[in-house]
Amino acid sequence: MKPLAIIAVILALIVVANTFYVVNEYDQVIITQFGKPIGGTIDKPGLKVKIPIIQKVNRFDKRFLEWDGNSNQLPTKDKRFIYVDTYARWRITDPLLFFQRLQNERGAQTRLDDILDGETRNAIAKHDLVELIRSTNRTPEQSELIPEDLSTLETIQYGREKIRQEILAAAQARTTDLGIEVLDLQFKRINYVEEVRKKVYERMIAERQRIAERFRSEGAGEASRIQGERDRELKRIQSEAYKQAEQIKGEADAHATAIYAKAYDRSAESRQFYAFLKTMESYENTLDAQSWLILSTDGEFYRLLKTSKP
Repeated sequence: MKPLAIIAVILALIVVANTFYVVNEYDQVIITQFGKPIGGTIDKPGLKVKIPIIQKVNRFDKRFLEWDGNSNQLPTKDKRFIYVDTYARWRITDPLLFFQRLQNERGAQTRLDDILDGETRNAIAKHDLVELIRSTNRTPEQSELIPEDLSTLETIQYGREKIRQEILAAAQARTTDLGIEVLDLQFKRINYVEEVRKKVYERMIAERQRIAERFRSEGAGEASRIQGERDRELKRIQSEAYKQAEQIKGEADAHATAIYAKAYDRSAESRQFYAFLKTMESYENTLDAQSWLILSTDGEFYRLLKTSKP
């Protein structure tokens, strides 16, 4: 094949390759001729035709795109410096206007940096720190704070969610003429600067310690109350038991005395028998197997033994 024929084939392939192009499902296409847009937006997928060489295909994504902001140190209305990190989702709604104003996604990211960071800075500067930290005026649990501490909680008017919506609305208003729409914006992180964070942690620790000390004090008081009630109840039980024991002993002594009295009031023989039994008990308690007992004839023990014979 001659060189001219080879060159002709190559040129033909180049022309064909530059004549046809494919539009994907996620593409939006603007055709430019010598750098200027011609026609409208092509967003239907399929094989398309353009004039080779002089026309260029500019593709733009239909899908949701990501914007990730930088962590910035910003002052609040009450002069507290905090780190604020945000992110957003956006999309291209008008490819032609987007191409005319921003050219490409890199240009859009740069423009969004200015808009979103600026609106975030403005919103942070208009509100106190407590509005950014809290979202609602919730009532703390009684276990967290004592009643007198409830009055120290600040009431918020906006809260983080409303401030977020405020930033989003302001950003959306500024991007309508750029051919893009900001779909959502969220706070990724809000934090104190290092020196402020240490003070906050110290204050939180002191607050937790104060609450813990209050719980310990209440617990010690309750323990003392329970101990006092236990001691009082124990003394009451012991007192009642002693009273009952003394009553039983008194009744038993009275009963024994009555028996002794009845036994003594019986006939002489009974009294003599009773005296003999008591004498025997005395012998039993006085003498043992190794003891010797010497009695005189006029002794009481001998008399009782003699008179007790049948």
